[in-house]
Amino acid sequence: MNNNPLLDTWETVYRLPPFNLIKAEHYAPAFEKVMAEHKAEVDAIAANPEAPTFENTIAALDRSGQGYRRVAGVFFNLTASETSDALQAAERDLMPLVAAHDTWLSLHEGIFARVHALYEKRADLGLNPEQLRLLERFHLDYELQGALLKGDARKRYAEIAEELATLYTTFSQAVLGDESAFCLHLKNQSDLAGLPDFLLDAAKGVAAQKGLDGHAVNLSPSMVEPFLTYSERRDLREKLWRAFKARGESCAERDTRPVAAAIIRLRDEMAKLLGYKNYADYALVDRMAKTPAAVDTLLSRVWEPAKARAAQEQADLEKLAAAEGFSGPIMGWDWNYYSEKVRQQRYNLDEAELKPYFQLDNMLAAMFEAAGRLYNISFKEIKGVPLHHPDARLFEVLDKADGRLVGVYLSDNFTRPTKRGGAWMSEFREQSRNRGDGFAYPIIINNNNFAKAPEGKATLLSLDEVRTLFHEFGHGLHGLLSDVTYSRLAGTNVLRDFVELPSQINEHWGLETSILKQFALHAQTGKPISDELIAKIKESEHFNQGFLTVQYTSCALVDMALHQHPNPATVDIAAFEKTETERLGIPAAVGMRHRLPQFRHLFADSGYAAGYYVYMWAEVLDADGFEAFEQSGDVFNPELAAKFKKFVLSAGNTMDPALAYRAFRGRDPEVAALLRARGLA
Repeated sequence: MNNNPLLDTWETVYRLPPFNLIKAEHYAPAFEKVMAEHKAEVDAIAANPEAPTFENTIAALDRSGQGYRRVAGVFFNLTASETSDALQAAERDLMPLVAAHDTWLSLHEGIFARVHALYEKRADLGLNPEQLRLLERFHLDYELQGALLKGDARKRYAEIAEELATLYTTFSQAVLGDESAFCLHLKNQSDLAGLPDFLLDAAKGVAAQKGLDGHAVNLSPSMVEPFLTYSERRDLREKLWRAFKARGESCAERDTRPVAAAIIRLRDEMAKLLGYKNYADYALVDRMAKTPAAVDTLLSRVWEPAKARAAQEQADLEKLAAAEGFSGPIMGWDWNYYSEKVRQQRYNLDEAELKPYFQLDNMLAAMFEAAGRLYNISFKEIKGVPLHHPDARLFEVLDKADGRLVGVYLSDNFTRPTKRGGAWMSEFREQSRNRGDGFAYPIIINNNNFAKAPEGKATLLSLDEVRTLFHEFGHGLHGLLSDVTYSRLAGTNVLRDFVELPSQINEHWGLETSILKQFALHAQTGKPISDELIAKIKESEHFNQGFLTVQYTSCALVDMALHQHPNPATVDIAAFEKTETERLGIPAAVGMRHRLPQFRHLFADSGYAAGYYVYMWAEVLDADGFEAFEQSGDVFNPELAAKFKKFVLSAGNTMDPALAYRAFRGRDPEVAALLRARGLA
């Protein structure tokens, strides 16, 4: 294809992709060309007649494939955040080709021979710590991606990788399809009973988007959760709750359960090809936990106390419900509704009263201020740059000391039918000094799914959404403040149970008192949030923690059990979920945060497979780490912030994460901090 903008030199500001020029039909020819170029580069490294050295093999391998990464970066970001029928069709066609290319690289015998030769004599190469870490990481990557396989096993590994890529796409698109298809149309005044103004505003926007009169609610959590919290119509709460829980199994053509079962079978086969007992054993080799037993030890510390707390919470809800004349058992669609009533009664704290203080624009300014105070950086919005969607915003990230451009940050915060659910951080370009293109700084993007307010009104966030905003920005900071030489070690390319530390610890600063006093300004009056309201927020921090902990931990336990299934060849996803729910004693009114048919963490890719536990593993680190700031008497303690930046945010994967944490904290983390943080001690 002539004039393909993906293949042109991007003469755009910051070398951003020319979003306004790219069309779905550009991707196939672009991938064909950049894959061929990447193969030629890698083959040349392998065929180098000179003996392997760090520079001609390891550094060259890290530097290779710039064109491929550039095209893939645009493709994967847009298929997640601004897709279309045409782009989804391209995704279905291209994912097997992308998987085949990646597998070709991981099974390249000539490259692995050179990497292995260097690895065998690594102690005698005179490498600096970062170079040694890169060599070791590449060697482990190749081992875990089948480089040691021979003959038929090698061929089968490649086939499995391609099959999985197709299944991941099928799963993800099916869940998105269910989310896009559903709409609860609120047709008359009685349907709106109890709904606060912020939700009515958002529901008007959804109705307009769907071409409907009045109000409507979609399956975005930013709408589902407040509707379940405030709607006085129990029948509508049930309808919405059931639709939300049925994503991935709502209709035959989008039933993800056979897809998930096939993924489990293939993962198990892959793990056994590589010599592991099951997929969980395989996945944990390159994680801090190392073994399923270590994961079970952590989760078991929390599971029974969480269930006990949830049972007490349920009793409290049922007592209040009975006093209001409700005689039936509390169900999943009742929990938020009565929980909010208990919270108002116990803490005199109303989410609807709080929400006007959390305007999205002000909370963005708050997270920039907190990061600036901690890490000596500033943020400057740049307008007029074409981005992938009109709602996205661009900020330069600058070093306060010398004005140096640290990175480019994109913020895309609103839900839409073309964006997958959830919240995540990604990148269009990773930080690296080894690319050789003169653009060592990164381009990072945060995606959220907040309900957009109508034109002229401020978008308001809940407390949970403020935490989500700061959480994803913690990942963003991990990418933006990366300061390493090699791409493979940059930013968030760390062990999966360490990657959530920067995100989770950053949540704490979102509700820090001085930040709230400066930025939590009422949308109507402009007055700052009162000391009384801040005190109520702090007092209520442990409220509903049994429910929240059971919802999360049940998912982590089911994930680990599924990936250690004794007979994956016959796994039935629905039957397995039912059996595990009963075995664990998951309370019916609480349930799992993500049911298996919609569990994108597990089935949209492999990143969190046998790894959903990582949030709790990292929470041990984050709770223990933030206690250091609190105990210092200054949650913006400059010495601690400088250590956290140096050993965690900027270090990437240049050092073992256990050593990195110890260098920041001065000791190993203590699990007791997690129990204290959740009020389960």
